[in-house]
Amino acid sequence: MRFLRLFTSAAVAGTVSASAIPAPANHGEKHTHVRREDTKYFHEPGGSEILGHYDLRYFKGQDSYEDRLLTLRHMTRAYLNWFQDHGLETWIAHGTLLGWWWSGGLLPWDWDVDTQVADSTLAHLAQNYNMTRWPYESDMDDGIKREYLLDVNPNSVERVRGDGNNLIDARWIDTSNGLYIDITGLSETQPDENPGIWSCKNDHRYRTRDLFPLRPTSFEGVPAWVPFNYGNILTEEYNNKALTLEEYEGHRWDQKTFQWVKMEQEEKPTS
Repeated sequence: MRFLRLFTSAAVAGTVSASAIPAPANHGEKHTHVRREDTKYFHEPGGSEILGHYDLRYFKGQDSYEDRLLTLRHMTRAYLNWFQDHGLETWIAHGTLLGWWWSGGLLPWDWDVDTQVADSTLAHLAQNYNMTRWPYESDMDDGIKREYLLDVNPNSVERVRGDGNNLIDARWIDTSNGLYIDITGLSETQPDENPGIWSCKNDHRYRTRDLFPLRPTSFEGVPAWVPFNYGNILTEEYNNKALTLEEYEGHRWDQKTFQWVKMEQEEKPTS
């Protein structure tokens, strides 16, 4: 049994409209391109695949397995609650969506969290909340207090790939260590030639009927949203093996607890 089978009929019946969001930004604006090395907005420490999952401004060193999971869980809870409180749409995507399908939570070997928003929501974030900081205090009796920065890439107004240096449109960053949630905008970039096809700057493409209406669920214990046809999206991105393979990246799926359990071996980075 997987988490998707635990939906209640009431939860699946709920929907949300993609139209109840502010109007998108003007994507017809022209930009002057500069040299490739000068165009990247977000910067990471680099040096290894794992260090590519930290924002350079707040990086203090690689976190332990336990501290990383603690950071990502609280960061995700804060992010989802913030969007809910502000009446804005966001949904979980990529490996984060795969983690939801298995257990309703993060894949324990992941080093970041992936979410998506419509381009109109992205423009609203840039206009009203860019570079704002949000204090957080855990409601889980563990005494965790953090502060998160919402940083919207100024290149997010450009809805095509460009030089490939700014594929991520925004980030929700833990200022205590630099781990982050990637926020990617989706746009109908060719409404005349390809109506109903939403894409990001990393060339992922989705049909309107697969994305909307969003399905209400929970993720890491807080309310969340997933694409309507999450099954098609996952199999198109990962293939069926990702939905059945029960041993991966030093973890094994526990049929009794419905959780991924870390095996006793050296932790490996994920791609």
